[in-house]
Amino acid sequence: MKMHPFAKFSLSSSGTSSSSSRRNFVDKPKNRRAWLFVALVFPILILLMFTSAPRQYLSIRRLKQRFRAPAGSEQCKYGTVYVYDLPPSFNKKLLDNCRAIDPQNSLCDALSNDGFGPKATDLQGIIPEDLTPAWYATSMFAGEVIYHTRISNYKCRTYDPDSAAAFYIPFYAGLAIAKYLYANRSIESERESQGESLVKWVTEQPSWKRSSGADHFIMLGRVSGDFRPGDHHMDAKSGSSFVLMPPIRQTLRLALERSPWDRYEIGVPYPTGFHPRSNAELENWLKFVRTRNRSKLFTFVGGKEKRLKDDFRGLLVDQCRDESDRCTVVDCSETRCSDGSPAILEPFLDSNFCLQPRSGDSFTRRSTFNCMLAGSIPVFFWKRSIFGQYDWFLRDDPERFSVFIDEKQVRNGTISIRKVLEGYGIEEIQMMRERVTNLIPRFLYVMPGDDEYDDGGVGKYTMRDAVDIAVEGVLRRFKELRLVERQ
Repeated sequence: MKMHPFAKFSLSSSGTSSSSSRRNFVDKPKNRRAWLFVALVFPILILLMFTSAPRQYLSIRRLKQRFRAPAGSEQCKYGTVYVYDLPPSFNKKLLDNCRAIDPQNSLCDALSNDGFGPKATDLQGIIPEDLTPAWYATSMFAGEVIYHTRISNYKCRTYDPDSAAAFYIPFYAGLAIAKYLYANRSIESERESQGESLVKWVTEQPSWKRSSGADHFIMLGRVSGDFRPGDHHMDAKSGSSFVLMPPIRQTLRLALERSPWDRYEIGVPYPTGFHPRSNAELENWLKFVRTRNRSKLFTFVGGKEKRLKDDFRGLLVDQCRDESDRCTVVDCSETRCSDGSPAILEPFLDSNFCLQPRSGDSFTRRSTFNCMLAGSIPVFFWKRSIFGQYDWFLRDDPERFSVFIDEKQVRNGTISIRKVLEGYGIEEIQMMRERVTNLIPRFLYVMPGDDEYDDGGVGKYTMRDAVDIAVEGVLRRFKELRLVERQ
């Protein structure tokens, strides 16, 4: 009988002869030195593996190690979330190659610090000094990294896929396609390769096969239209068709701007630069914006779009300059309006209203959340900019905290923005500003500390932020779908 090459080892694995041979092997001086070498070197190799890890991932690893299982079922009444450990090419390597995401403007600093970016350094004299440590130069497109960081430390995370009610796919799809946006410089297979590879990987997982992905979700750090080539504004040869791929088409997606015709998309807030570390910091900020003396009726922050034939933002810039006694304009084509810039924050703090037109190709703007964070009332000109976009976070009644003026009437001169806003009385403005201020905690992204939002000095943050609301909303939706299926 022909014996398997390893069979002779297994046949001698019991009995005194085996025991004696192992003892003789170890007792030989040469072999003792070998074992001693292994015992000394192995712990050093393990230590080097962890200390040489890329800086931006160390904190995510610490978050995972700090995680404590939910204390009781009431804390996680909608179930728990399982986070896929994706191959590094789908997230970590994209951060390692951060310079390649946008060859013209490096995003390495903006995506550092688990997506929250570097500390804001130029806000002294604009906001209270004790609040400056909570401000960061956070990129508007860092949402994928922020959500990955936060969900890795989510109170209702589970490491057991069999007990999970939802499965989070931490693919940085927005970062993967950034270099292909608005540039006709790539072939289709190159633009779609990472999305297709992700689909192949996730659909092979047992958890996906059990539900066909019905209990899976992903966060897209860009507007939904960037993943729909040829859709309403995208060039057919730019971006990616990731959300149109059949498996992803029926996967729940959190996006900075949702398509109103896609029931699988949920709009989530753009990240701002304020990330409070404690309840006290949040309360101090809310008090600051409530009591702020505002010298201007309205503000517009934005640049002219010369490539557009009928540039509405350019029209607002010109009108605001003509109304300089009542309006402050920050022309971003002339002024630095980057992340955390005081040129943006201070005018919002000084105005009762802020104008929020559509942002070029998309209907939503991060400026909406910067404006509301400052306690200013947003003024919209397209209903799609707010209605049905952020209902989980801003409720479903935008009329209570915002103003709508039809852009067509502004263009043809039949309505004056100034006269509309001057029609609001002092008490009505105060009431609307209070509603805006009350919404602020719901669209913030909190930076986790060493012990579930503990900042190590000024207390803890225990309020629900945008990630808490988003993930709880996902879990609640999946639970409701399961209940419907059982009926």
